[in-house]
Amino acid sequence: MRVRRASVTSLVFPVLALLGLGAGAAEEPAKPKAPSRPLNVLFIASDDLNVSLGCYGHPLVKSPNIDRIARRGVRFERAYCQFPLCNPSRSSFLTGLRPDTTGVVDNAFQFRSKIPAVVTLPQLFRNHGYAVARVGKLFHYGVPNQIGTSGLDDPASWDKVVNPRGRDKDDEDKIFSINPAGGLGGTLSWLEDDGTDAEQTDGKGAAAAVGLLETYAGGDRPFFLAVGFYRPHTPYVATKPYFSLYPLESIRLSPLANAGRDRVPPPALTVNPPNYGISDDLQRRAIQAYDASISLMDAQVGKLLDALDRLRLADRTVIVFLSDHGYHLGEHGLWQKMSLFEESARVPLLIAAPGMPGNGKATARLAELVDVYPTVADLCGLPAPANLAGQSLRPLLNDPNQPGKTAAYTQVTRGGPNNRFRGETVRTERFRYIEWDGGRKGAQLYDHETDPDERTNLADDPRHAETVGTLQRLLRAGFPGTGTN
Repeated sequence: MRVRRASVTSLVFPVLALLGLGAGAAEEPAKPKAPSRPLNVLFIASDDLNVSLGCYGHPLVKSPNIDRIARRGVRFERAYCQFPLCNPSRSSFLTGLRPDTTGVVDNAFQFRSKIPAVVTLPQLFRNHGYAVARVGKLFHYGVPNQIGTSGLDDPASWDKVVNPRGRDKDDEDKIFSINPAGGLGGTLSWLEDDGTDAEQTDGKGAAAAVGLLETYAGGDRPFFLAVGFYRPHTPYVATKPYFSLYPLESIRLSPLANAGRDRVPPPALTVNPPNYGISDDLQRRAIQAYDASISLMDAQVGKLLDALDRLRLADRTVIVFLSDHGYHLGEHGLWQKMSLFEESARVPLLIAAPGMPGNGKATARLAELVDVYPTVADLCGLPAPANLAGQSLRPLLNDPNQPGKTAAYTQVTRGGPNNRFRGETVRTERFRYIEWDGGRKGAQLYDHETDPDERTNLADDPRHAETVGTLQRLLRAGFPGTGTN
């Protein structure tokens, strides 16, 4: 179905009446102004990116182009993923449904196996006449093994797909890993690569996306262009100029390496021994490479923004920038993802919509990635499916200070097929509360008003028993069945 446009007849006669002219009063009737084209969407996803960005206050990381999006839109300071792992998170925010509904809790399951008739976010736009394309990783596929393929992609979501493959894939034999037997995609690994941005997978993806923008600018259909960048997912690969931005002596290790580890349930700790037991020097080199990868990815974002401006598309394009989940860089001695601490559950989320009063501001109100689907549909005037789990964030784009939702929910799994159990957390504006296996394997409570680094677990403190009870009820509301046998 095509995007509906106003009829010429409905526009001409009101214009003539306002001018005091009859149908034959002039040799050539005044031509109606062409109806405005519906808003486009540029949807940008980064892989394994935490809030190590200039616009989020990071003192070292240089991300000038992502910061440009923040200045054009609203920065969500408290945005959270629903599952801190690539496939579950991406399946969730692209369907607008929580992991319990999609059935995706690992990197192998494809959501249509459980919900075959679901209409994904890009599919909604495709169904309404938009030109819809994907460049790079939106739905899940393994990095780096499946770079250049479609992985677990969803063909029903797109008119066109581009799977870039760059020098980073060809140079894998040069990549350093702290655990060579563990595979490059699941361990700390990195490369200070030769060559140029244009040779990297993300550089090739950016070039393909710019080409699509140029095509869309000359067409007569609105577009939904989704661009999924691979960095800073491990292996952290960037070209030499980006490494030079971060001298090793400027890298500061997390002061939280051992913070509170002795007071949390064992399932909370995904890395043992702390920091994998690697040296301080290797930790600095890993962070340097991660930061360099962010800056390389950021430069490719800049190419997209430059193209929007050059093609005069910016004032009619909604821009969404997000990551699938957060990422640990040594906090609590943890690295990577799959924890329920703040660093793993919290994500960068920026939404820039033309003409919104909140543009250029930040909001401290809670947001979840399941809110993205209804928000983008709302901004573009499309009818979102009634069963979406989130809510439109448009009110916060209008006024970032108005009240928001009361809770954000994130979950993970632990154990193998025969002993699998869940961890679940509820985040309010003040507290984070976590339960493992419905509380049977422990709980955690953090007061972000006094302890934003989540150093002190208050779950067993009798002075906070009432708070624990309140948050338990809130957790049960978000995860029905939690705490039952």
